[in-house]
Amino acid sequence: MTTRRADLVAVGVAAVLLAAAVAVGYHLNSVGAPIFARAAPVFGEWAPHIGPGTPFAVVIAIAVCAWGPDLVKRLTWRHALVSGYLTALAWTFALAMVDGWRTGFADKLASRDEYLHEVPGIVDIPAMLRGFTARILDYQPDSWTTHVSGHPPGATLVFVWLDRIGLGGGAWAAIACVVVGSAVVVAVPVTLSSLGAPDAARAALPFLVLFPGAVWVGASADGLFAGVTATGVALVALGRRSTWLAGGALLGFGIYLSYGLVLLGPLALVVALMSGRWRAVGYTVLGALVVASAFTLAGFWWLDGYHLVIDRYYQGIGLYRPYGYWVWANLACLLLATGPAVAPGLQRLFGSRDRLLLFIVGAAVLAVLAATLSGLSKAEVERIWLPFAVWLLPAVALLPNRDHRGWLAAQAVTALAVNHLLLTNW
Repeated sequence: MTTRRADLVAVGVAAVLLAAAVAVGYHLNSVGAPIFARAAPVFGEWAPHIGPGTPFAVVIAIAVCAWGPDLVKRLTWRHALVSGYLTALAWTFALAMVDGWRTGFADKLASRDEYLHEVPGIVDIPAMLRGFTARILDYQPDSWTTHVSGHPPGATLVFVWLDRIGLGGGAWAAIACVVVGSAVVVAVPVTLSSLGAPDAARAALPFLVLFPGAVWVGASADGLFAGVTATGVALVALGRRSTWLAGGALLGFGIYLSYGLVLLGPLALVVALMSGRWRAVGYTVLGALVVASAFTLAGFWWLDGYHLVIDRYYQGIGLYRPYGYWVWANLACLLLATGPAVAPGLQRLFGSRDRLLLFIVGAAVLAVLAATLSGLSKAEVERIWLPFAVWLLPAVALLPNRDHRGWLAAQAVTALAVNHLLLTNW
């Protein structure tokens, strides 16, 4: 079997997995099974539509496919990163605007289940931190809303801080998610380049720009989480004492944004070891401990929150969603969110001798496998796993240069199809 044929087989296997997840999800919905995802395995609704962002998204996609692979080789590294970041911002915002300003952007984070619902009631941050765990469980008069209760207090604090500096409301919250979330387009290539793989960094850059997961970066808090943690990893990769400490602090803050981001630990360890061996690990851990100590001294104990959030998870629809479906349908959804280029990239990776890519992408694969096997990620992983998904994209650097435009087109078509056929909830 030729390598190119193997790429097509890998895409075919991914497509079959996705088709099976769609077909079984449709059947489960038709018989009234409680999967709570009308467009399973994606959390959303079938609603074909176009919107004001449609022409802009199409033009951006065509431009990146046509000129991206050449430009990323010709531009200086700094200019390539800046251009990639700005293009990713435009791509993410255009995709969001396919659903219109309010539905696709400004109101995404303003529903009663979201963080912003609780922001007006938080007038004393120290008191909020001290009493946070007491309000996690449901069916209490003062229970936190769904997303606040499901995450550590750092996630809510981000939006409280935005409100305090005069950037309150859904539009500013969405802008923050897109601006920070798009930082993955810089952070992932910087990590690769800093660890001695500049060619892989340049090759991956256009694919990160047209990342189909941008559909959920604009706008969900998980996009922001991805940007924060990816930047933390990139700082660790830069290989200096100050950046190890700063990267560790961002990664430490990451586990106070979402409990599941503790699964990025192996990836952070791999990057730290490659950037400076055990000394880097020590400084990175120290930076994370500073953040953890601050939250603990303020009155929030992470392990208490984690155990209570598991109880809260099974107080809701997490109790009813069938594990036997979601444990594998999650992976189909992840392949959709990362795009068709990732499957052939992975099949090439696990047959290659590229230790750097193998360790980084392998750590991300282990994270998602642990998450899906835990049973605590049943559905909605297209956004929840964004911080892991972006670390699968480096595998595409192994695809032949001559095929990059075709694979980029496949990535763009995937994102456009998802955004125009479905009305996503996040």
